[in-house]
Parts: sequence; structure tokens; C-alpha cells
Amino acid sequence: MGHNLSDTDCLGAEIGVYCAGREIGKPVHIVIDNLTSAIRPIVESFKNNEEYPEDMFITSERALSLCNDNTLIMVVDTNRPSYVECPGLLYKNRNIVVFDHHRQTEEVIENPILSYIEPYASSASEMIAEVLQYFAEKIVIHDIEADCIYAGILIDTQNFMTKTGVRTFEAAAFLRRNGAEVTRVRKMLRENMETYKARAEVVRNAETFKDVFAISELEPHGDIESPTIVGAQAANELLNIVGIKASFVLTKFNDKIYISSRSIDEINVQSIMARLGGGGHLNIAGAQIQSSNMDEVRAELEQTIENMLEEGEIKL
Repeated sequence: MGHNLSDTDCLGAEIGVYCAGREIGKPVHIVIDNLTSAIRPIVESFKNNEEYPEDMFITSERALSLCNDNTLIMVVDTNRPSYVECPGLLYKNRNIVVFDHHRQTEEVIENPILSYIEPYASSASEMIAEVLQYFAEKIVIHDIEADCIYAGILIDTQNFMTKTGVRTFEAAAFLRRNGAEVTRVRKMLRENMETYKARAEVVRNAETFKDVFAISELEPHGDIESPTIVGAQAANELLNIVGIKASFVLTKFNDKIYISSRSIDEINVQSIMARLGGGGHLNIAGAQIQSSNMDEVRAELEQTIENMLEEGEIKL
């Protein structure tokens, strides 16, 4: 399982783990309760394929009933117990493995038998693809699986523009050799018109703070299925504006305010989000605040930036 509100990178890593389990003849189940618009087409392509079992994707309730002392629980794309799809699974047994590319905070999954945290990796999909290369001499990865893992890397690197290293391209090359097709992946990642318009509206309504920070808000309506993903995409696009060193998009969803923060190289947004109870990377970070008042959270964000400027932790 990955984090709740699964995204493409989370799913790509899960599919990679599925390939490894199949290679050694073990049944694998992927725990997803609610499909976001970003991953629904990909998940449906597996569900509509007769080569894959009906119980490839299961709910948290089903996972809890299946779990026993011989089950291995693989957590990907998060290392915080409160963020996982099914927190109850973490207490069913002690066979837990964590694969993640986010920096650790004070809240961590306790006592895993293996914890592989690599903040310098571009994505969880990259980490899993790297492991698959050495998992078996001739591991079988089908085209649809390679597409999915490749898509995870593509999304988290913004088309290989951020956080990419030599290992990122080696993982991508490995997936291409195993059937990943760029054209199929591009079609897989297309979005509907309402989502596209919502993201454009967030960018249009953005305001500058201290001349170099772009801040915007997303008040989702019924036509937007996955508002947190739209917010993250908008934060990425705001960095394309000349003079903007960091961007923040606040999204109200399920009685929480989600903050997506981005920068290119000059501002450490992870340190800003850490003060708000979140975390992430130097250039990609976020936070979840239990509140329904957007103005209060925005004021708290701006005050945090003010404080860090005065303390010298942020230098413009």
C-alpha cells in the first residue's frame, strides 16, 4: 500500500512490487480505497485485463481480513503511519518494509524489518524500478506494468525536469527495454477538461507575496474529482512565471487544508512545510492541516515565511 489519495508515482511503485511478488510466486494485493482521477484509467486497464486476478486491488477492509503472521506489508511512497492507505495494517504484524523517497520527520513507521528511505531519488517508482533490475536475472515485466512505473517517474520529475539524476535515467532506460512506450504513457496521463480548467483558474488567481512567492487557493467543486492533485499540478506551473522562487497552493478537501509547495533551487520549501507539520523535499513539499478555514491557514503560511525571513533561514 501507499499513501491515501494515491497518485501515479504511488501506483507505479505498487505495480513494481506486484511484479516482484509474481516473480517469486507470491500472491500480491494492492490496497486502494478511493481511486483518484489521476490513477483511475490505469487501475481500470488492469481490472479489464484477464491476465490479472480480480483481487489485485483490494480495500482496506479486505486487506485487514487477509493479513496474517505470514503476510509481508510493503509501504511505498510514504514513511508516515498517518498517511498510509490503511493504518490498521501496520499493527496486524511486524513484517513491514518501507520504500520511500520523502525525508523522514518525527512521525515514522516503527520497527520495520527494512526501511529504505532515499530522499535523493526522484520517485518511489524509480526506487522500485532500480530494485527490479537486480531482483531476478530475467524478471518479467509486461508492457502495461512498465508503462505504469514509467508514468510514476515521469509525473514526479515533471517530465524529467526536476530531481533527476543518473539513476533516474537508468531506471527509465530499464523500463523502456521492458516495453514502456512514451506515446502510451502520454495518453494514459491525459486529463479531462474540467480538471484542466480548474488548474488554469488556480494559476490565474495566484497572488505574489514578498514579490517572489506565489500563493493561490483551490476551492473544489463537484466536477473536480481529485482536487489535491490539481493543486500540486498548479503549484508546478506557477514556477514557470519569471521572478517566482517558490509557489504554494492551498486546497480545501475533506475538512483539511492541503498545501502543495514547490521551488526550483533557491528556496527550501521542505523547511517551510516542516514548520506547518508537513515535509517532503527541498524543492517539493507539502502539509495537511486539520482546518476548514482557508484564510487562517494562508495567514499562518505567510507568517511562517515572514518569521523565517527575519530569522535568516530564508534568504532572498
